[in-house]
Amino acid sequence: MRVLAIDTSTEALSVALRTGEGTSERSLEMARGHAGQILPLIDAVLGEANLRLSQLDGIAAGVGPGSFTGVRISVAVAQGLAYGAGLPVVPVTSLEALAFPVIEAGADRVIACLDARMGEVYWGCFARDASRGVRALGPLQVAPPARIGLPGAERYRGAGRGFTAYPELAALADLDARSAAALPNAADMARLGALRFAAGEGLDPGGLKPEYVRDKVALTEAERRAAK
Repeated sequence: MRVLAIDTSTEALSVALRTGEGTSERSLEMARGHAGQILPLIDAVLGEANLRLSQLDGIAAGVGPGSFTGVRISVAVAQGLAYGAGLPVVPVTSLEALAFPVIEAGADRVIACLDARMGEVYWGCFARDASRGVRALGPLQVAPPARIGLPGAERYRGAGRGFTAYPELAALADLDARSAAALPNAADMARLGALRFAAGEGLDPGGLKPEYVRDKVALTEAERRAAK
């Protein structure tokens, strides 16, 4: 299966193309400017495989949570490319992409965390799923680190840069330096996308929706004063 995956939801701009011959990927870590770099990276992975968009089976889009602007870019680019080439899409969340390689490495339960700013983290808990790669154990959430509660009594592995931003989260899960520094990667999204296309989960591009999780982008003046 030929799947293009794109993600701009965090500071990691990531593009990957998965085919029967393997996966090629390009990534940049940058604070801003994703919109100007995403199409050249897509052209690069397609050119390396000597493929056109119309020859793909679908596009896996990173839908967040993460940067509001980054999530919108990822969704809009995926929709535009899919409409133009007549391709289906599948959504992959940034937290699923963080959890997937940790579960593949043998973890039974994973908590994935990303820095949401404003003293909060985006987080979600996941388990292995044979057909979809990962299964969410509850809704994706945003909360201060002190208010995160894990479902069940099992021990969790941690993944995601939220653990670096808030070291106190290390008490929740087993963790190593590599997984604590991780950001979502389009290569993992491509693998999840291939599983979901095979399971018949492809959508019309118009059905692709952002996963913002949070409904505001900044603290109010009163909240900033209270934080001080």
